[in-house]
Amino acid sequence: MNVQVHIFYSGIVQGVGFRYTTQRFATNLGLLGWVKNLSDGRVEMVVAGPKGQVEEFTKQLDTHFSGSIQNKEMVYQPVLEKFKNFAVV
Repeated sequence: MNVQVHIFYSGIVQGVGFRYTTQRFATNLGLLGWVKNLSDGRVEMVVAGPKGQVEEFTKQLDTHFSGSIQNKEMVYQPVLEKFKNFAVV
């Protein structure tokens, strides 16, 4: 079953390669969506794909950036957007 998740990460998540690592992990798992920095220091993303791969993706990010992430807000949504790839915007 495909899912779409809107995620906000906070902590030390800008200036540490977070977006490009996110893109690499997502692409390796065949996921689609986007990631961007916000002016308040958080990182926002939307990721879509099979539920198991999305869960593996967030687990990989949490592990890789365990010393940097202070908070993660995730909201599962209906798959609303059609993505062509996983982009850094």
